[in-house]
Amino acid sequence: MSTQHTYRVIVRGTWDGLTDAARARLLSEVDGHGLSAMQFTEEGSLAYDRVLKHFSFRYMVVSDAEDGEEMAGAIAEDRAETFLDEQGYGHGALRSTVTDMDTMKINYKGRRTSGAA
Repeated sequence: MSTQHTYRVIVRGTWDGLTDAARARLLSEVDGHGLSAMQFTEEGSLAYDRVLKHFSFRYMVVSDAEDGEEMAGAIAEDRAETFLDEQGYGHGALRSTVTDMDTMKINYKGRRTSGAA
């Protein structure tokens, strides 16, 4: 049985060829897609601003560790592209940044050992 790892993936892209209807829908929902609404979820969290130039998704992907970060990125990009296409949102190429949460080192700055004054 293979070990599962949890990956946080940020998928970025640029809006391209948005129809007037898609642009109007995005602008009507822009307040719900700001930085404060972003979370890493399996369904993805979409963020963009009123300029409608760039967007990003935050995904949590669980997959086999031996498939690695490249597969997690591909899964997230596929989810993003599927969502964008289903909504009729034109876009350019997608690119992703992946972090393996199971191998990530945490640096606890300022942590004191017992007995330190």
